[in-house]
Amino acid sequence: MGNFAVKLAVESIQRLTSNHRERRPMALRESGEDYLESIYVLSKHQGIVRSIDVAEYLGVTKASVSKAMATLESNGYVEMGKRDVHLTERGLEVARQMWERHCFFVGLLEDAGVAPEVASQEGCHMEHCLSEESFEKLRSMLRRDGASAPTMTD
Repeated sequence: MGNFAVKLAVESIQRLTSNHRERRPMALRESGEDYLESIYVLSKHQGIVRSIDVAEYLGVTKASVSKAMATLESNGYVEMGKRDVHLTERGLEVARQMWERHCFFVGLLEDAGVAPEVASQEGCHMEHCLSEESFEKLRSMLRRDGASAPTMTD
């Protein structure tokens, strides 16, 4: 009976945590989404993006970026050149979605009176936790498009 209880507990945990994983492509979690978003933002601001740029932008080590880029490349989100990194179509789709959510939540928090630095940090976490359906319904209900937060054109 002990194994049965353990199995039920594991299945329950998997069901509870699967919502976040199901809405994202395989092998991509919050940190991977942050890497993709950072490449997107940096590419819009400076064109060519190097691993060192990503490290500086995210405040992580070059070794962390190298490991993350290897994982993202093996899963088809980025292509690594000799000196730069590019988003694939798959990576670009996720990055745009994360940036859109980021702008939405930062704007929402700032409009609520949250300090810009805090809104940016907390908005960065909020962008990862909703399903696409929940995000769209929330945005529709509030009739917001993220316009009050920083935006970039494609």
